[in-house]
Amino acid sequence: MRLIVRVCGPLSGRVRAPGDKSISHRAAMLAAIAEGTSRIEGFLACDDCLRTAEALRHLGVTVEQAGVGTLEVHGEGLDALREPDAPLDMGNSGTGMRLLMGLAAGRPMTVTFTGDESLTGRPMDRIAEPLERMGARVEGRGERCTPPVTVHGGDLGGITYAPPMASAQVKSAVLLAGLSAAGETTVVEVARSRDHTERMLAAMGADISVEGLRVTLRPGRALRATSMSIPADLSSAAFLLAAGLLVEGSDVQAADALLNPTRTGLLEALEAMGAKIGLGGRRDVAGEPVGTVRAQPGALRAAEFGGDLIPRMIDEVPLLAVIATQAEGTTVIRDAAELRVKESDRLAAMAEVLGAMGADVREREDGLEITGPIPLSGTTIDARGDHRVAMSAAVAGLVARGETVIEGAECIRTSYPTFVADLRTLGADCIEESDDD
Repeated sequence: MRLIVRVCGPLSGRVRAPGDKSISHRAAMLAAIAEGTSRIEGFLACDDCLRTAEALRHLGVTVEQAGVGTLEVHGEGLDALREPDAPLDMGNSGTGMRLLMGLAAGRPMTVTFTGDESLTGRPMDRIAEPLERMGARVEGRGERCTPPVTVHGGDLGGITYAPPMASAQVKSAVLLAGLSAAGETTVVEVARSRDHTERMLAAMGADISVEGLRVTLRPGRALRATSMSIPADLSSAAFLLAAGLLVEGSDVQAADALLNPTRTGLLEALEAMGAKIGLGGRRDVAGEPVGTVRAQPGALRAAEFGGDLIPRMIDEVPLLAVIATQAEGTTVIRDAAELRVKESDRLAAMAEVLGAMGADVREREDGLEITGPIPLSGTTIDARGDHRVAMSAAVAGLVARGETVIEGAECIRTSYPTFVADLRTLGADCIEESDDD
């Protein structure tokens, strides 16, 4: 499928992005090992999250669709998980695979995980290493333990683990394994990463404490089933907000957006660039802060971003690069080498995409340098199977001369199935075409 985007007039409106992807994954998993029935409203029905739900079914959990965007998960506790009859196909979902590896490691069973071409090229060694220290056996391909990866679980002991990078996926996998371990499990982060797992575990009755960058889980308490509503995904809403910042005369509002401080790094970066960002309607939903974010165009100035800010906007860095092309001066993004092992090498991909559109962009070992403002020109882009590259290119296409064609845009469905519809609701000129058209 290709997405065709053309420069457009002002964008205007209020849109609620789909449910948060990270929280949807975790809600389904924790409900699966809780005792009782959990109702999850606002569950993101994208391919990645649906793969997690299907994997849980293969692990013996009853997961039912109870309406549009609503799941009912009938949990019977950790002990009820059973060994699946076949490998679990996680598609393109790195989050689903890594977190479920942690869950499987604690149970006396063997589980093999596989995925699509992109996922089977992504390293799982950062998950395998702490799980093996806890007592599991993990087998994968090559030095980086790429999928298919097999976890032989059971008889774990708690550990204190300090990951070399700030990673919510590593932290979450270790904590999920720790639910079945003998003794407490502690994760000490180098920088703060998203904390949805800790929040949800606490809300469901786990014995967990957080002190600064140190998270400690003490096993033994059964998780309580609960009903929850998933906030709108700020990482998805960010694309709509960026369009509102870049298209002259626009006024875009993202409703019910997740405002967890471990996820608002992009908003802080945009404020540093002088962007017109407003926040209103703050409240709590399912233990998470949410609100309405408003974006309007204005003069943008370059800035330098790195350090502790990067983990809190890691998924939005490709989009930040697009915004930087329209800022005055040279924007430097550093400490983002983690982006080289996502669905694509996102640093190389964005350097190539923006370069092809006429931007002044230079690739660094751990980031990018972008000098602006500079007019962009439409061209044909290969999405590289990466939803965030595809959506970032679409935002760039809204302010580029001519027509921007994004080939392989079906990958957008892995995280934001209604992306094109939401852009069109705001007034964007974009259409989807199938390969048969």
